[in-house]
Amino acid sequence: MSIGERDVLLVVDVQNDFCPGGKLAVPDGDRVVPVINALARRFAHVVLTQDWHPAGHHSFASSHPGRKAFETIQAAYGPQVLWPDHCVQGTRGAEFRADLDIPHAALVIRKGFRPHIDSYSAFYENDHKTATGLAGYLHERGLKRVFAAGLAFDFCVRYSAEDARRQGFEVVVIEDACRGIDMEGSVKATRESFASLGVATAQAASVG
Repeated sequence: MSIGERDVLLVVDVQNDFCPGGKLAVPDGDRVVPVINALARRFAHVVLTQDWHPAGHHSFASSHPGRKAFETIQAAYGPQVLWPDHCVQGTRGAEFRADLDIPHAALVIRKGFRPHIDSYSAFYENDHKTATGLAGYLHERGLKRVFAAGLAFDFCVRYSAEDARRQGFEVVVIEDACRGIDMEGSVKATRESFASLGVATAQAASVG
């Protein structure tokens, strides 16, 4: 799979809190870092996303007395998984992994910073209406194909890939540059969704 000038690598949420020792650690999340670093060197265009919650965010279980992490509630915009407090603005947990080495990344999209709505996707918040501006940024630069990598495969990578496809981009998810949480069959559901939408998957070694 040859990389061209109209391709972009979207690196999703490679932050301390999503890696071992973090507040919402994805199993083996740190193992994506060397794969992503090597991938990024092959791309002229790279965009990073960063989960960036205020303290007391609506998606935190601690904001809902009597509720526990990983329960699901009905929010104004639909079902919302309640998470442990994570990626709080200005904390070490919200910082990118120190070994993530992509100095030529042109843009950081911060998401989840509005107190009352969560944001998994790099393109839209969870109401599927409030845009981040990423689609416009990519279209204005003539970028046509999005390669997605990062954390977690079955949440923020999934929603970003699905929205990219709906916005008219070709999409390839680099599976070995992702790790999943796998809640109640969410990894299987992600693969089924990708197949239905025409989102391709690949291994990093096949991209270059």
